[in-house]
Amino acid sequence: MSASSRDTTEFFDQLTNQVLALRVAAHQRLRPLGTEQLNRRPGYDKWSVGQCLEHLNILSGYYLPSVKARLKLAKAKGSSAGAKVSSGWLGRRFTNAIRHTDEPEELFKVPKQLAPTGVRLTGTVVEAFTRQLDELLRLLLLARQVDAGSVRVPSPLRPWLKLRLTDVLEMLIASYQAYMRQAEQALVTNATKPA
Repeated sequence: MSASSRDTTEFFDQLTNQVLALRVAAHQRLRPLGTEQLNRRPGYDKWSVGQCLEHLNILSGYYLPSVKARLKLAKAKGSSAGAKVSSGWLGRRFTNAIRHTDEPEELFKVPKQLAPTGVRLTGTVVEAFTRQLDELLRLLLLARQVDAGSVRVPSPLRPWLKLRLTDVLEMLIASYQAYMRQAEQALVTNATKPA
């Protein structure tokens, strides 16, 4: 399968809108939650809302600095945006797998380094998540200025695996969306369970 090509402006507008929607949802639905609501697990083998967010914060802590460094390097080398951006077949495959699952941690076994450890998380986990979203929005603005399809970002856990920046951004946002859905489901399930 060859690389797919999309309009640069439309691609980044779509990703930016998805991140903005996540930020609004986090602010409206998750920010008001108390400690008990953040930590209540819908089942023994299910993550709490706070654990979903902690996982995303850890994931962001690995990926966002790497993306930022690669963008800075591309800019320093004189990379400039074209009319089209491209993505690769492997990145599309990962992204589609993430988008089409209800329980993301069952799709890909979450490595220990990315697994949530908190059992008594506070509202700071929500604030950290919104800061990560803000940083991602800044990186999306920077990514518009370079040839994002030619920038390669190494996986923080498997540095030999280097994906196109376009794929990394899409996978990261798809992960955010999947775990936000899981967090929302935990809220709904917990609301119907007796305390």
